[in-house]
Amino acid sequence: MSDLAARSVDELSGLIEAGQVSPVEVTRAVLDNIGRHNDTLRAYIEVYRDDAMAAARDAEAEIASGRYRGRLHGVPMGVKDNLYFADRVTTMGSKIHAGFVSGTNATVVDRLSDAGAVFLGKLNMHEYALGGTTDNPFHGTCRNPWDLSMSPGGSSGGSGAALASNMAVAALGTDTSGSIRMPAALCGTVGLKPTYGRVSRFGCFPEAWTLDHVGPMTRTVKDAAIVLDAISGYDARDPSSLDRPPTRTAGRLPTTLDGVVIGIDEGFFLADVDDEVERCVREAFDALRGRGATVRSVSVPGLDSCKWALATIDICEASTVHDANLRDRPEDFGDGVRLLLECGQLPSAVEYLQAQQIRGHLGSTMQRVFGAVDVLVGPTTPTRTPRIGQTTATVNGREVDASRSLWRLVGPASLLGLPCLSVPCGTAGGLPVGLQVIGPTLGEQQVLDVGHVLELDQPMGSLRATAYLEGLPVAD
Repeated sequence: MSDLAARSVDELSGLIEAGQVSPVEVTRAVLDNIGRHNDTLRAYIEVYRDDAMAAARDAEAEIASGRYRGRLHGVPMGVKDNLYFADRVTTMGSKIHAGFVSGTNATVVDRLSDAGAVFLGKLNMHEYALGGTTDNPFHGTCRNPWDLSMSPGGSSGGSGAALASNMAVAALGTDTSGSIRMPAALCGTVGLKPTYGRVSRFGCFPEAWTLDHVGPMTRTVKDAAIVLDAISGYDARDPSSLDRPPTRTAGRLPTTLDGVVIGIDEGFFLADVDDEVERCVREAFDALRGRGATVRSVSVPGLDSCKWALATIDICEASTVHDANLRDRPEDFGDGVRLLLECGQLPSAVEYLQAQQIRGHLGSTMQRVFGAVDVLVGPTTPTRTPRIGQTTATVNGREVDASRSLWRLVGPASLLGLPCLSVPCGTAGGLPVGLQVIGPTLGEQQVLDVGHVLELDQPMGSLRATAYLEGLPVAD
């Protein structure tokens, strides 16, 4: 089967369990793609080739002996390089931590290992997850497989690029201010930021303690559900962990949305949005209506204040994380990250607490909104995919700051710790567009349901297969 590396977790798991495909075959096919394309795409910082093949052989032997662990058994995955592996280097995409070795695994790594996943290596990221480009000064600029001149987004850009180029079957990313969802949107993949505390952050290097999330990045919504079910659940080692059992979402995904009410605040989510992006999103609304959903206009007061509050909390907490190194070895940060961290020392305690008050007020407002609708939807990013190094973007003839614009719409779910899914909903100028689905606290099932049903009408797989890595050799 020459297309093994392009298959979904859902497809491969059935083949592997039935003995029709070996984890060794799948892992070898993905590693072959990494060997062919990673020098160009820079999706991986380190590849665990020998360990991955050994793990695949172990998985094959276990399954043959009747010890099948579940749907991730023998499935090759990549992991963002701010999640700790015991006795392996975890760089955080930085120079300062270039030789850092943890004595323990991240909880999510342990849980995936227990599920039988095969780890391919560590994925590239924006330095310390503090940016949206994955233009990494120490580990190489990550490129978007849809167009090598384009950015894959960040900070989990390596995860998005690896999935879009068949260099991973699934991946983990982290999301503080949109770092799972933005790369998913720009690379034409699926990204899920769970509810804050739903997935353990133990063993994840912090960006901002009260905002950080770990979540799945995959090719399909069902795959995201499969990975979420494996990594979620209470962890006593994470003080923010919710005392909840693991989710069980993958087996409950529907084919219709009868009775589901979807809200859209057009004054926020469709303001200052590229016309082609808006077209894709409105076509997605029509597809959801066709599957039984009611799409209703709503107003969420205070969303415009989210951007300032999120930026203030994020940068103040990040600067605290890096305070000692910023004082003792500032020259070892990349220029952009150093400037960002220096700016994080400027807000006062009053401003930080004001931002937290906005957060609390907006959370109460959003809770009332979710009394009237099941989910909120809108574009993941308001602009088209930017070029690498691009600082401004054009939105319907008007110049805007590219970075600030890309982060604007993902902010509310980040600030409030709400579950949010980005799912492909079409293309603009030949590049992917993402729709984000925001749910209430612990509403992962709702957002996955909506994304899965949309995917039934707007599959991206065939388009991705013909679009990715144009002009480069692809796997046989």
